[in-house]
Amino acid sequence: MDKRAPDNRSIGVFDSGMGGLTAVRRLHALMPKENIIYFGDTSRVPYGTRGRDTIVKYARQDVAFLRQFDLKAIVIACNTATAVCAESLRAELSMPVVGIEPAVLPGARTTRTGIIGVMATTKTLASAKYRHLKSIAPKEVRIIDCPCPGLMDCVEAGEFRTPHTMALLREYVEPLVEAGADTLVLGCTHYPFLSDAIRLTAGPGIRLIDPAPAVARQLKRRLDEPGLLNDTKKAPARIFCTTDANEARERILRLLWTDNAVLQKLDGSVRP
Repeated sequence: MDKRAPDNRSIGVFDSGMGGLTAVRRLHALMPKENIIYFGDTSRVPYGTRGRDTIVKYARQDVAFLRQFDLKAIVIACNTATAVCAESLRAELSMPVVGIEPAVLPGARTTRTGIIGVMATTKTLASAKYRHLKSIAPKEVRIIDCPCPGLMDCVEAGEFRTPHTMALLREYVEPLVEAGADTLVLGCTHYPFLSDAIRLTAGPGIRLIDPAPAVARQLKRRLDEPGLLNDTKKAPARIFCTTDANEARERILRLLWTDNAVLQKLDGSVRP
């Protein structure tokens, strides 16, 4: 039988900040041999408060930066960027482009009370993509939108259980629980890093839905069909880049990834 050579080109992943590392964790768990290049646009976080044209501009710049590497696929690890420009990026690129979106349908299938809360940025909740997801959800399921300004900033600062973070979570989560929601959809890649704090706020029995595992499974399917998976025995590369690499950013990276993670410093010629 003809066996294809392993494809050791990298998977490029980008987000407006460090939140997309939740997607990288899932990619690593499902495809541990793949080389991954992560780019966090931390100097311009968050994207969720930006206008559409600005988000498209930033996403294209992020992709252009990643394409300096030898890529075989791109993951948009940002719900806002996916909602705004995933389709246009797919039309522009000749490689698989996988986005992330609020897991409304899995949440609707999971709920026992028939009520779910969707925690996301204002821009994601206002997007046509999100409205479409709600329109195809079971009509008997009540979906409560919950914009969460400030939560992304808590993760970017490494503040997972500070008084400020817990106060924000009480403001956002408690009304959802009081309304009967038993399932919370985490519609921003930053929010899974607050899962323990969210559960502590919501109380026992709450279910959290993270879309990142589905993104990893989708990308694996997209790579497996044309034989693009990497099956080499060589240790995979993990490269982490941000637009404002400094000691504080590296500290957050190590909190969110591993103790020995290192940010690659970017000079002006390669910055988006």
